[in-house]
Amino acid sequence: MNEEEKTTQEHHRRVRYKGKYPKHFNEKYKELNPEKYESTIEKVKSKGSTPAGMHIPIMVQEILDFLQIEPGMHGFDATLGYGGHTLEMLKKLEHKGMLIGDDADPLESAKTKERLEKLGYGEECFQVRLMNFCQIDELVAEVGPFDFILADLGVSSMQIDNPERGFSYKTQGPLDLRFNPNKGISAAERLCSMSRAEIEGMLVENADEPYAAQLAEQITKDLWSGVVIDTTQALHAEVEKALEKEQLSKDERKEAIKKASARTFQALRIDVNNEYEVLYEFLEKLPNALAPGGRVAILTFHSGEDRLVKKAFKEYNRQGIYSEVARDVIRPSATECAQNPRAHSTKLRWAIKA
Repeated sequence: MNEEEKTTQEHHRRVRYKGKYPKHFNEKYKELNPEKYESTIEKVKSKGSTPAGMHIPIMVQEILDFLQIEPGMHGFDATLGYGGHTLEMLKKLEHKGMLIGDDADPLESAKTKERLEKLGYGEECFQVRLMNFCQIDELVAEVGPFDFILADLGVSSMQIDNPERGFSYKTQGPLDLRFNPNKGISAAERLCSMSRAEIEGMLVENADEPYAAQLAEQITKDLWSGVVIDTTQALHAEVEKALEKEQLSKDERKEAIKKASARTFQALRIDVNNEYEVLYEFLEKLPNALAPGGRVAILTFHSGEDRLVKKAFKEYNRQGIYSEVARDVIRPSATECAQNPRAHSTKLRWAIKA
């Protein structure tokens, strides 16, 4: 056996970690292999946590109750993600009809497609498209209008938990924040191109950030001084510095930094991925994507998204395009929020095509 063959056949041991329990994403090998370690997954879920590399679908029963999916229908999952909602909708179709799922993330959509194929949902009843959901008009031109549509606007837990994607300030990683890392510019590049006024405006518009002015001043001051802000921890450090001068107690400062960091990452993510523009375009094209009597359910996770959805639904209802829309948001139950803390900010709105 030559050296090349030896290298190919060499066994790669899993990442080892210090202490009793793994703390870092790539050390959680059991959570990253849910099919093999089901008991571990259930233990993590029972503690109100989301296993690494997984995403727990939110308000599943409420969505299914509204969509009223029946075998033979054609549906569209506008935000495939981990495929939790997708799987439950496929079960309702009973292998009759078609469900198309799309996602802008090429990394996670490929994993989800493979996962659902292993469960028996192949091309005859389930297809995946790598696209942005604002391109729904192109899809409808190809396959026709849908009987039901679901759009879950939340960021997938797989993206948040993986430090290589740069979606969270809690772990060190590149400041990227793109749903499709192969398109556009990273959050670090975007930040370097913005003025103080643009950063402040972004924080206010995308996250209702109360410390927007202080954060914008600190970030631009350091960028102009040559400070490199190209990692998640570097941006988090900017938030800490910006709030140092605020008259807060130790505990208040800690909580303020935590919330301001989360809002800053949210605002920058929305900007980098043009989320509002994409959502606005999707909502504009949505009526023509639904068959008569077709139903759409949308999950939002912050006030900016919810305002856009509420306004669009209300206007199309006024025009008679939607026969009925949700008058009030539907929120997840206290039990669900306790089991899945990431469900706390969720709002569900729905509409029915006339």
